[in-house]
Amino acid sequence: MAASAGVLSIKGLEDMFAPLLQNCVNMLKMKKIHAQIVKCSLSQSNFLVTKMVDTCDSNGEIQYASLLFNEVVEPNNFLYNAMIRAYTHSHRFLLALEMYRQMLRHSQVEEPIFPNKFTYPYVVKACGGLLCHELGKQLHGHVFKFGFRSNIVIATAMMNMYIKYENFADAHHMFEEMSEKDVISWNSLICGHIKLGQMKRARAVFEEMPDKSIVSWTAMITGYTKLGCHSDALDVFRRMQMAGIKPDWISLVAVLPVCAQLGALELGKWIHFYADKNGFLQKTCICNALIEMYAKCGNVNRSLELFDHMHDRDVISWSTMIVGLSNHGKAREAIELFQEMQRAKVKPNEITFVGLLSACAHAGFLDEGVRYFDSMKNNYKIEPGIEHYGCLVDLLGRTGCLDRGLETIKRMPMKPDSAIWGSLLSSCRTHSNLGIAVVAMEHLLELEPDDTGNYVLLSNIYADLGKWEGVSRMRKLIRSKSMKKTPGCSMIEANNVVQEFVSADDSKPFSKDIYQMLELVALHQSIGDDLDETILELEG
Repeated sequence: MAASAGVLSIKGLEDMFAPLLQNCVNMLKMKKIHAQIVKCSLSQSNFLVTKMVDTCDSNGEIQYASLLFNEVVEPNNFLYNAMIRAYTHSHRFLLALEMYRQMLRHSQVEEPIFPNKFTYPYVVKACGGLLCHELGKQLHGHVFKFGFRSNIVIATAMMNMYIKYENFADAHHMFEEMSEKDVISWNSLICGHIKLGQMKRARAVFEEMPDKSIVSWTAMITGYTKLGCHSDALDVFRRMQMAGIKPDWISLVAVLPVCAQLGALELGKWIHFYADKNGFLQKTCICNALIEMYAKCGNVNRSLELFDHMHDRDVISWSTMIVGLSNHGKAREAIELFQEMQRAKVKPNEITFVGLLSACAHAGFLDEGVRYFDSMKNNYKIEPGIEHYGCLVDLLGRTGCLDRGLETIKRMPMKPDSAIWGSLLSSCRTHSNLGIAVVAMEHLLELEPDDTGNYVLLSNIYADLGKWEGVSRMRKLIRSKSMKKTPGCSMIEANNVVQEFVSADDSKPFSKDIYQMLELVALHQSIGDDLDETILELEG
């Protein structure tokens, strides 16, 4: 190849090396090509060095890219852009901005190099990554100065920068100034609001958006799901279907937790069928979400079937299945699955142990539960969190080890929450331990002074022990605080629609029909009972 250097022109040699670099997928191959380029005296070729920098960028070899750049005496704006892009991709934002500043200095020499429309998207992104608002304002001025104000890609990058600064006034100002708004700019604004939990503002932008993409719909579903607004998330998914937008695997992963929380089993089954039909079951995250959905909707056997047919199980797959078995009271099966997980050499995580400890608590496996709790830190270097301590206290309480439970709470490295004290209080009623119940209640009064359930539970403990003065004192406390019990709530899925019912709520448009049907059922039951009595009398 070196011998042909004298025959071929520089342009011819560049054209020869270009496809080799274009198809280069690893650094070893690129370094061999680089050696040939040096032999051909082309190490100053901006075109070829830019190609090599792009290859370094793809392979995460930023240091090698820097060495390549530093060898070039007169880099052009394409090479500068490649370096800025590489530094930004690798989150070396300061170096990206330093490269931009070096480029600006070249704009003042005899043969100037100016930033172009490919420079600013990455410079702006680097500036946003540094979260330096003042620097961002200066960069905004540069965009105006060099005449890229109307470039939609740069304007969207600027808008994203302001969103990162949580400066939505300037972000909206940039958005309104865009002469043309594409779907990416609309989605950027929506996702910015969603990231900060501003779903009302996100919804307002979303409703105004003329052409919604699958990304727009999925972002709204994900945002509502994260905030626990499951009915709103389901409503958006239904609207997406009615708009004729076919769900992709990402939107399915977003909506499946909603099905799990609302108990929308029929919709979950439809998603399973749709995922299978479109080849999405090859994706581990889809299977994981389906396993959780079936388990939370009460069909743990279907979860197991899915789990058994998975080709690639990750730690989430194992953990989700263990938690599902635990929640269904299948403690022994959950423990056996964990043992299988160990044999498969999959390292457990925090969620795995939540499922294991919860299973042991519900089944009363004291020794095994304590052993698993200790193994978290000793064998797997996982620091137990408050949820793990909560499971351990629940286990100790259920098995009657209330003193150990209280001692565990006192030794916790973090402040115990109301769930832990509430668990201990509940166990005190089971085992008629008034002393520890009073201690637990003292802490609950600080954490949840208006929770009626705690007062009622302590009152019941007094009643079980025949201490009626204590019962009277608790009832007086409830009356003095004017506390009301949180009304009961239930949800059912009918005709692929999830309906929510709250105790004593007659706001539903079909409430009268429901109450009439209940009266009919009650009347039917009453007539049936009367007939049974008459038949018994006649037979007698």
